[in-house]
Amino acid sequence: MSEVQVKIRDNGPLLVEGSFKLLDAAGNEFKLPADKTAFALCRCGASANKPFCDGAHKAAGFESTVRCPSS
Repeated sequence: MSEVQVKIRDNGPLLVEGSFKLLDAAGNEFKLPADKTAFALCRCGASANKPFCDGAHKAAGFESTVRCPSS
């Protein structure tokens, strides 16, 4: 597997890039298209397509700007 990168988007989803497996709480694997290199995962809870983002965070008024703490 190649390196996986997760980007936290301001007021939006987690953008996961690279080759990875996505499992539900029971260990069942979501089938991800092999030709797609990035997936947006919902952070707001309003998506109708969970765990994937469908843009519902905009209408829901979701706000979150996460930054790494300074050393």
